[in-house]
This record gives sequence, structure tokens and C-alpha cells, in this order.
Amino acid sequence: MILGRLFKAREKREKRLYEAIVAAARHVRFYEDMGVADTIDGRFEMIVLHLFLVLNRLKGEGVEDLRQNLTDEFFADMDRSLRELGVSDVAVGKKVRKIAESYYGRVIAYDRASSGGPKMLEEAISRNIYPDGASEDSIRAMAAYFGNAVKLLGATSLEQILIGELRFT
Repeated sequence: MILGRLFKAREKREKRLYEAIVAAARHVRFYEDMGVADTIDGRFEMIVLHLFLVLNRLKGEGVEDLRQNLTDEFFADMDRSLRELGVSDVAVGKKVRKIAESYYGRVIAYDRASSGGPKMLEEAISRNIYPDGASEDSIRAMAAYFGNAVKLLGATSLEQILIGELRFT
């Protein structure tokens, strides 16, 4: 019974953390103020961005299992979402594989851009979040948001993060 409760607590922690990431990604300011497309693709991009920010913050904290389980939760959510959209069982695997390629490509791009300077970050944001183009103001605002989120998450204790208390702005 104790193992069952521990597993449930961990499962709830990951789910709660992922739900906080999704809630942050759905904030109206991205779609109304920063010009992110309010589409499935636009929402995907915002979830990936916030997931990256959290996973990046958790690096070196000794919670590699949580980082992996959080990534697994993301892919489980993508799988569920595809099924809810009516994608057939046969096609879900192919679409999830494509989502995985997109996700890992963005993780690499954001990781490199984090240490590559503002221009590199703006290019990564422009290419991924605004593939159809956006104003320089929108791109700069998103890059500023990214930088501020890194600082705020860096100042957030691991304990707060583990219970899903995330502050991005």
C-alpha cells in the first residue's frame, strides 16, 4: 500500500506540474498581445516553450526521473489530444513521431539560443513560434518573456516547482 501511495503522489506531482505548464502556455497575452497564432500549432509552440523552460530549470537538480516523466506526460497529452481530434489509431503513432521530431528540434534550438545571445534567441523564436512571420515587436516581446521566465524560474525554489508553483512573469 505504501508503494501505491508513493507512486500516486509522484504521478500527481508530474501531472500538477504539467498542468501548470499548460495553463501558463494558454495565457491570453500570447495570443492577443504577442501575436502567437491561436491555433493548435500556436498552442503546441507555447506548451513546448514552457516545457523547455521548466525542464531547463530542473537540470542539475537531481530530478532526472521527474524531467523524463514530465516529458512523457507531454507526449501522453499529445497522444490524447490527437485521439480527441479523431486521428485514427494507425495514424497516431506517425503523428506522435513527427511531434517528437518537432519537440526535440525546438529543445535543441532553445538550448543553443539560451547561451547564444539575444539575436540567436530571437531567430529561434521567430522560426518556431512565428513560422508565418511576425512583427519585430512580437518577436522581441517573446524573447524578453523567455529571458524573464528563465530568471524567475531560477529564483523559484525546487520545492515550489515540485508542487507546481511556477512563475514565468
